[in-house]
Amino acid sequence: MIFILSKILIFFLRPIVWVLIVFIIAFFFKKRRKHFLLTGILLFIFFSNSFIVGKVTNMYEASYPKAQHYDVGIVLGGYSSYNKRTNQIAFGSSSDRLFQAIRLFKEGAIKKILLSSGSANLIDTTIKEADLTLGFLRQIGIPDSAILVERLSRNTIENAKNSLALIQKEEPNAKILVITSAWHIPRSRLIFDKISKSKLDYYPTNFVGKTEYELYDFILPEAGAFLNWDMLLKEWVGYMVDYIRS
Repeated sequence: MIFILSKILIFFLRPIVWVLIVFIIAFFFKKRRKHFLLTGILLFIFFSNSFIVGKVTNMYEASYPKAQHYDVGIVLGGYSSYNKRTNQIAFGSSSDRLFQAIRLFKEGAIKKILLSSGSANLIDTTIKEADLTLGFLRQIGIPDSAILVERLSRNTIENAKNSLALIQKEEPNAKILVITSAWHIPRSRLIFDKISKSKLDYYPTNFVGKTEYELYDFILPEAGAFLNWDMLLKEWVGYMVDYIRS
């Protein structure tokens, strides 16, 4: 039930939903229509501005750790889906998590890749992201001996509990690197550090905040800005909830 409610909450955290609600209210309240229309327009301008959301994200996203060698790199899920046309994995916007883990493995920075992801689908939970990824890693020549699979987790808390339990069983003294999106690291660190018995490092991927901004970022509305706000607001609420729990 909590899992389902969290999905509903995420929908109402989206700024585009707020803008639409304000415009709908304006339609029904004729006496204050101008006030609501102006509010809706200002909300749209603010949340569609790439520079604003980019600078906010810059302040929130984590930086790279000092270069070291690790026994296990935990790749948090949420970077792919199932392509029914090809019956194979389809990579999404966060797939840099996996690709950076592969690069780190190839360079010898991590000895093993731990895939931590089950299914976040509310209806069909039979297809596990970790299993799809395992097939892909085999296709590109990563040996099974270098892969650990945790296929039950549906969120970051379960990622941490299940992954650390598996590592404790397989390699109890392992030095661990958690690999996830730069904007997801603050919440991941809060959760993993609480559960882990040893110090962990975190490797950021797929940064959203830019290092340089173009003129159009300042003046043109951008649909992608709404998506970035969706991500940030979801993370902030998740962080507060997890902080209260801890």
